[in-house]
Amino acid sequence: MLAVFIYKNYNPSNSNYFPKCPVLQTTGYKCAGCGSQRAVHALLNLDIKQAMYYNLMLVLFIPYLVLGAFFDLKKMKTPKQQKWHKILYGTKAVWIVFIIVITFWIFRNTSFWIWN
Repeated sequence: MLAVFIYKNYNPSNSNYFPKCPVLQTTGYKCAGCGSQRAVHALLNLDIKQAMYYNLMLVLFIPYLVLGAFFDLKKMKTPKQQKWHKILYGTKAVWIVFIIVITFWIFRNTSFWIWN
């Protein structure tokens, strides 16, 4: 809850207390996670458009992350839930998510990317 309070009330863009991305600092290229802190701040302040500008992948992956948390917190899973858990969070899914993250990382550093 403290993290939610901090990210809602303090903008990472205007504060020296939030860590800077080491990849961006050393290479000048944005990593897949760049802008996530600012996106979380924007989301907590209900500015979805700005959050998408800061890190589109984070915003689009929130339902996936919430569903994953639901599966992890649920003690007894029905057979149907177990099936979907395996489909969405099994080995193949991990590789697909990995490929999406790497692709996003590459595309966000190209000149034709919409949100630079």
